[in-house]
Parts: sequence; structure tokens; C-alpha cells
Amino acid sequence: MIEAPVFVTSRLIVRLLSQRDISAVIHYYKENKSFLEPFEPVKPKNFYNREFWSHQIDKSLIEFSYDRSLRLFIFRKDQPDKIIGGTNFTQMIQGVSHSCCLGYSLAESEQGHGYMTEAVQASIQYVFDDLNMHRICANYMPHNRRSASVLKRLGFVIEGYAGDYILINGKWEDHILTSLTNPNWVER
Repeated sequence: MIEAPVFVTSRLIVRLLSQRDISAVIHYYKENKSFLEPFEPVKPKNFYNREFWSHQIDKSLIEFSYDRSLRLFIFRKDQPDKIIGGTNFTQMIQGVSHSCCLGYSLAESEQGHGYMTEAVQASIQYVFDDLNMHRICANYMPHNRRSASVLKRLGFVIEGYAGDYILINGKWEDHILTSLTNPNWVER
């Protein structure tokens, strides 16, 4: 089995979840439910159940081992058992495109400290260098200024606008399409 990455930055630990994190991930999503709801798809009915998260954690490890996705969660170094956010790289395609899509969320109480930029930056380096991705796409709703700022700081460029693009909180939402390419990509 491939060793799961752990990224340690000056203030954060970014890693895949293990079964011991089930209570922490449920707490994160319950605590931030009303804050995250306007930006995320409708959750399944069993989303806050331990069984759901036990399965999700196992599934995430399997998907990572097959180069399909990388679903990471963010912890502050001074609170290493409390989840403050998540970042994920999904829809990984090798072959002709070597691409994936980026998504993320951050606790309402942790906004405005640069944590998301720090976590995603460390993750992107791994995705480019170790997973050999050439292109990462990231999309955000036009009114989500914080997300736009994070992507701009990370060097993502706007590529277009997609109307009624993603079903968010039960409603089709427009999105601004962005991407970041790996300037050092080489075929392996």
C-alpha cells in the first residue's frame, strides 16, 4: 500500500483521515453546517453518522492508492486533533491530461488567517511533484470572494464562466472556472 502523505507547514498539519478521526470530522461538519451549506452539495441523510465516515475514510484511502483522489483534512499544529478544514483533489486523470480538480472548505472560525492558502499550497506541491499532475482546475461561485482570493494568491488563472454548472445546496449555481498548470511537468 502507498504511504499516505502528511504535509507539515509552519502552522498546519494536512493529511488523510484515519478511523480515529471520525468524531473530529463529524464535529467539524456539524459545527460548520450553516456556514458551509451555501457552498456545498446537499449532504446525504447519513452524513453525520459514524458508519458513513468509517466507509468514507476507507474509500478515501483506496481512491488514493489507485490515484483517483486525494482527500485531505487540515489541523492546526497547536490543536492536532481538531479539524479546521479540508482540501481535496478529485477526478484525477492520468494518460493524456494528467489533471484533477481542487475543492476545499474551512471552518467559519478559522477564516481570514491564510490557513487555506497555506494548506492548499503544500498540497499542490505534492500533487505536481509526486503525483505528476500537469493541470489542476478549481471552480468557485462568483459571489465567493474568499475562494477567488485564495485561488488568485496560489496563481490560478481564470479560464471562463459556466452557467448553472454545479448543484450546490439544491440549486444550480454559476461558477468561475480557473486552473493552475505545472510548469515543471515531465512525462514519466
